[in-house]
Amino acid sequence: MALIGLQALAMAQDPPRFPAVTGRSLEHRTFKLPADFEGERNLVLVAFKRGQQADVDSWMPFLRPLAAAHAALRVYELPTLASGFSIVRPMIDGGMRGGIPDSTVRAATITLYIDKQPFRTALKITSEDRIHVFLVDRAGQVYWRAEGPFTQTAGEELARLLEP
Repeated sequence: MALIGLQALAMAQDPPRFPAVTGRSLEHRTFKLPADFEGERNLVLVAFKRGQQADVDSWMPFLRPLAAAHAALRVYELPTLASGFSIVRPMIDGGMRGGIPDSTVRAATITLYIDKQPFRTALKITSEDRIHVFLVDRAGQVYWRAEGPFTQTAGEELARLLEP
């Protein structure tokens, strides 16, 4: 991975930092993020609404081969809900789990039931109307970000950052 290029990008701008949050994967593993992200670099797709799944899915044909080509890169989906929904977590997570037959995808889908405002503030997310995609390390440093469905331009930009 082009670590020097990624470090230069992080220092050249005033990037957000991924905040400390706890979530649970659809395979029932608890994650304390960002420390428990498994990659040296992690592509994190944050969605706030059920209808945004199509935008998340639009990234996957590009991200899966990209992650396969970079051993230190992992991809995570983070459905992000207000903490008040935690009371119905079994129903929500069960519905999502039932809709995802692939256990690898379920293991990388980490549902967050949190106070969304501090999370959004830390990541400089101004609207929940679009998904947000971040390249982040386990220390919470954000190296790259995008919003909305996949575009070729965003994909090319991300691929260039990850070139050796």
